[in-house]
Amino acid sequence: MDVGRCFLFLLLPSFLLLPTHSQTSDSFTSVLVSQNGLDFVKNLLVNKAIASIIPLQVPRIEKSMRIPFLGGIDVVVSNLTIYELDVASSYVKLGDTGVVIVASGTTCNLSMNWHYTYSTWLPPIEISDQGIASVQVEGMEIGLSLGLKSDEGGLKISLSECGCHVKDITIELEGGASWFYQGMVNAFKDQIGSSVESTISKKLTEGVSDLDSFLQSLPKEIPVDDKAALNVTFTSDPIYKDSSITFEIDGLFNKRETNQVLKSFFRKSLSSVICPGNSQMLGISVDEAVFNSAAALYYNAEFMQWIVDKIPEQSLLNTARWRFIIPQLYKKYPNHDMNLNISLSSPPLVRISEQYVGANVNADLVINVLEANQVIPVASISLVIRGSGALRVMGNNLGGTVSLQDFSMTLKWSNIGNLHLHLLQPIVWTVIQTVFVPYANDHLEKGFPLPIIHGFTLENAVIICSSSEITICSDVAYLDSSQLPKSRLSLPGSMPLETKWL
Repeated sequence: MDVGRCFLFLLLPSFLLLPTHSQTSDSFTSVLVSQNGLDFVKNLLVNKAIASIIPLQVPRIEKSMRIPFLGGIDVVVSNLTIYELDVASSYVKLGDTGVVIVASGTTCNLSMNWHYTYSTWLPPIEISDQGIASVQVEGMEIGLSLGLKSDEGGLKISLSECGCHVKDITIELEGGASWFYQGMVNAFKDQIGSSVESTISKKLTEGVSDLDSFLQSLPKEIPVDDKAALNVTFTSDPIYKDSSITFEIDGLFNKRETNQVLKSFFRKSLSSVICPGNSQMLGISVDEAVFNSAAALYYNAEFMQWIVDKIPEQSLLNTARWRFIIPQLYKKYPNHDMNLNISLSSPPLVRISEQYVGANVNADLVINVLEANQVIPVASISLVIRGSGALRVMGNNLGGTVSLQDFSMTLKWSNIGNLHLHLLQPIVWTVIQTVFVPYANDHLEKGFPLPIIHGFTLENAVIICSSSEITICSDVAYLDSSQLPKSRLSLPGSMPLETKWL
């Protein structure tokens, strides 16, 4: 992976934390990269940047001079190659309009070939020699200053400044009469240093350009299934503070590949809840409108309708079991099989508070009698189901389970006389508990994707509920060990890159 794409890990909403500023009305997921997250990504970035540029070829250097009584002297330094970089320390800092990354105390090892010729007029002869040399650059500092702006729902990156400064160079010649020419080659130190500086700066500039192209090619939605996608377009320019960078994304569910929002949603003002101690690398703040947009999408797709013809207590789906509850039903249809048609009359409504995550579901239950090849509706009951939810993070997905709290019933119409709904309550409770709740949990447990970059995963996640939203506080691990750099590298305080985090 090149240095440009590597920096993507720093910029995209892989690292999210609840911000404290007000949101725009079209942003339902808030993204903040904390200082701990920045430091984690910076360490990964520096490692991968080094791996992407090593080995690095430096242009050849030629120097000619004329010495009285000796004649012309030509010295050529070629095949100058940087084969090793060691970073003593590095840091990332946020400015008013961008991100600054600095690597200092860097050492750089190079190899090169040298060739030396001179001619004399007394007597007229030409003398030449050649060999190899090792070069060590010490005290090198490398810096990048990058600007970020939103661009038609994506991110655009620009290079504000890029620099590399070499402090000291040591050259050791090998081969030929190297001891004789050492002083002459030492005269190349300034030129070698300048060439190293310009070569590294050019490589980093190319990497930023590659990153900008890569950012422009990123998809604007994350597929969930064949019906839904998560809208991950950026809604405003990033906001910079002393130790954080904040992004805002849409975050709502849309119809897959149409980018069509089915309903207008509004985000309430943010609460003051933050991750405890602000120590986690990331958090994901999700407004309840995100859940409600998913509910509206699947409801409008007519995905929330069930025909119940098999239940654990199958005798409940025969009129004989209802003979004392609804005598008219048994009298009119004795020993007939039945099914129950349950359909939602409106999208489920999710509510989140500090103590509670719940949903209200409005549904219609139609009682059908099966006679020969006919399905005969005999009564319809309106249900208001109230459930509570338990959320959990599974990998990079947010899922959970729902449990039934209570429900109420209202008779809509009946072809079998008046119904005593309180007598029906145990049967309806059983149907909801054994059919509706397990069906809902089967889908909820799969969860939906959080906006995490491929190759990263959440670790030790904790979920905090506040007014109208949840915040997932978590550390992050990088899983793509197959692409981790193999070059020698020293980064104090960084994680060992050969560890497989899972």
